Amino acid sequence: MSTIDWTVLIFTLVAVVVYGVFIGRGQKSNASYLKADNKMPWYIVLIGIMATQASAITFLSAPGQAYTDGMRFVQYYFGLPLAMIVICITFIPIFQRLNVYTAYEYLENRFDKKTRVLTSLLFLFSRGLSTGISIYAPSIILSSVLNWNIYLTNVLTGGILLIYTYIGGAKAIAHTQKLQFLIILGTMAFAGYLLIQNMPNGIGLKDALYLAGKSGKLNVITTEFDWKDKYNIWSGIIGGFFLALSYFGTDQSQVGRYITAKDNTNAKMGLLLNGLVKIPMQFAILLIGALLFAFFSLKPAPIYFNERSYQHLKENQPEKAEVFEKEHQDLQAKFNSESKEILKLKETNAPQLEAKIQDFKNTQAQVKALHGRVEEAINSSNFNAEKTDTNYIFLYFVKNTLPVGMIGLLFAVIFLASWGSISAALNSLAACSVKDIHLIFKKEIPDEKTELKYSRLHTLAWGIFSIGVAMFATQMGSLIEAVNVLGSLFYGPILGIFLVAFYYKKIDGQNVFISAILAEITVIAVYQFDIISFLWLNVIGAAAVILFSAVGVLFYKPKAVNS
Repeated sequence: MSTIDWTVLIFTLVAVVVYGVFIGRGQKSNASYLKADNKMPWYIVLIGIMATQASAITFLSAPGQAYTDGMRFVQYYFGLPLAMIVICITFIPIFQRLNVYTAYEYLENRFDKKTRVLTSLLFLFSRGLSTGISIYAPSIILSSVLNWNIYLTNVLTGGILLIYTYIGGAKAIAHTQKLQFLIILGTMAFAGYLLIQNMPNGIGLKDALYLAGKSGKLNVITTEFDWKDKYNIWSGIIGGFFLALSYFGTDQSQVGRYITAKDNTNAKMGLLLNGLVKIPMQFAILLIGALLFAFFSLKPAPIYFNERSYQHLKENQPEKAEVFEKEHQDLQAKFNSESKEILKLKETNAPQLEAKIQDFKNTQAQVKALHGRVEEAINSSNFNAEKTDTNYIFLYFVKNTLPVGMIGLLFAVIFLASWGSISAALNSLAACSVKDIHLIFKKEIPDEKTELKYSRLHTLAWGIFSIGVAMFATQMGSLIEAVNVLGSLFYGPILGIFLVAFYYKKIDGQNVFISAILAEITVIAVYQFDIISFLWLNVIGAAAVILFSAVGVLFYKPKAVNS
């Protein structure tokens, strides 16, 4: 990067850290540190919810996901608006009425202590792991740009955001997320504009969309039902509904955002608006990936977007790399030529257009097959790198195309997006481990000052744990998919516990505790045997808790439960 880019990057990151430390100063109690004194208006709640979900994985991996698999990933969010309505009707009023610090406090009141602890542990494990993946995502950038060791960059990336998260708690997180998200949205919109402007030969948005469509990258809706298909309208609406219901309704990283609201109305407005704007936002980010495919169908694309990994292949297997490069050069020239011919024929609606489109698709398939062979050769070597180059596609475009200054700002955006989600996750992890695990097993509740100290120490501990997890994230392929698969392994049983708590008053704590354990075992078994697409795991997990609980009632008389 240029000196100007480095200046923009460093200045932006330092400004956010300083702002976070400043705005979060003067913490005196857990009510402020973990819940921001319940003073957040609806628009801060909205931005906090979106920023917590839209991590660096969203902005780094989603364009690559669309580049390789098309835009059908957006169907993953189709169940989101329905889930927001259910949460606003059922979840928020209960959490607000009980004035809880964590979602799992309610479960002790409804069931018993062990059910609260079990559910919190499931959350802590899954969120701790996924936070490590979120730390790893921006580390890819620093590692690639500076040619630094990925493990060192994990430590640097995860360590910097701990400064304002440790000091300022929920208040610092809420206000820095506001600043971060405004920068992110503005910069990503400008990057999309520059992508169109950099299309060759004056080709505009309409032609780029035409090429993306003919290459199959605009496959927003796929209606064919397939249990093992990860992204179609059925898994999106049904599986996505259950995943969103669990994530936004029972995951403390999200619950912790809207329990900071002033009242029920502000909490509900923030959540409902998230349901309305999330799908268009995700659509736009994926569209950048589809347009990137059109861009590289008109301009030469690299043989492999992770340049560092391919360089390792060249150094260790030069003969094989030479064969790959010769084939790639020929195919890429053919692909670029066919793309331009299609656009010319389209203008005149020439009769040979359909034949040329078929040639274009055949060449596209050959390019994809070559990419697969290159990837296989890299993965079969001893180089410790990612299994795919999906996470490098958008990064490659940024590094090699955007003007000076904009490159540094885009890199800053990916850091800021990561910080927004990671800081919220660390705050929620600390809230759960302090309130649901640490303090409920202490015989005496300490004073506010000591309790605040515990919360900060737990924040620090989870930060270190997440950095440790990031060290093992290099083998997870597409990060946006990996983090969602991980969540789906645990969200279903957690949601099932809450659904039983809300709607099945005859079930007691002993019953639901055993049912949750059996449901989690079921979900893991289904995943291990690769029986079904991961989105359906959320449905299976929730349904299993309900089913096992219903069966359990037949074998013993439940104890009286609290209402």
